[in-house]
Amino acid sequence: MPELPEVEVTRLGIQPHLEGRKLSAVKIIDGRLRWPVPSNLGKFLPGQKVLGIERRGKYLLMELDAGYLLLHLGMTGTLRVLPSSDPLKPHDRVTFEFDKLSLRLHDPRKFGAVLWHPKSTGPIEKNALLQKLGVEPFSPEFSGELGAEVLYQKSRNRRIAVKQFLLAGQAVVGVGNIYCSESLLEAGIHPAKAAGKLTRPQCSRLASSVRSILTKAIAAGGSSLKDFVNSEGDPGHFMMQTKVYDRKDQPCKICKTAIKQIVQGQRSTYFCPQCQKR
Repeated sequence: MPELPEVEVTRLGIQPHLEGRKLSAVKIIDGRLRWPVPSNLGKFLPGQKVLGIERRGKYLLMELDAGYLLLHLGMTGTLRVLPSSDPLKPHDRVTFEFDKLSLRLHDPRKFGAVLWHPKSTGPIEKNALLQKLGVEPFSPEFSGELGAEVLYQKSRNRRIAVKQFLLAGQAVVGVGNIYCSESLLEAGIHPAKAAGKLTRPQCSRLASSVRSILTKAIAAGGSSLKDFVNSEGDPGHFMMQTKVYDRKDQPCKICKTAIKQIVQGQRSTYFCPQCQKR
């Protein structure tokens, strides 16, 4: 599933091609996504200019004159900018036309989303899908020791494992499964440790490692396990840098101890029993 780094890589890829351009057409090929694609998009979006493309968690927010398109890649979605003359492929669900350019949502499993938030209904931050999301890892609210305080306060009295606490995204968004394992290793924290038992120094290390790992992942183009490709059709290469994820029984790159694998919430977790003592 595309996580924050993959969505940010997608945003950086499509933004230069689309900002300042006007939509000429919207074609809904198959609108049966996670939520039905509004069937009237093709009637009122043409002629509207793309004012900006931002990201909130795993949602891309395309600001137009009258509102925002909320785009989500789901489990297998990709967004690519292609010449409009390129033929459609199986599993292309929605296309946004900009004269000779086409932004295409390709989504084999149809868990993605294309939704509309009119500006007349209020700020995009008040959208129900965005309101409960945690702090952005690269925002001022999560910088320096502010990030440590966010994790510390949000984790108080929580018995849930710190790995699950991070995955929930209610404290800080974007730390997906791969990035949880890598961040916890860098912070020296066992993934099964109760979140409520994190100390302030541990929260400080963890906030720093979350920012560090996500920054490295974005620079590497994200992670491609199955379907993800960027807006140019290229896979991400962060999996070549992982120190614990998907390295069961291989030596830790820090201390040479064999990497262990456990299952938490039906998701695989990888850790070093020496570097991450419980």
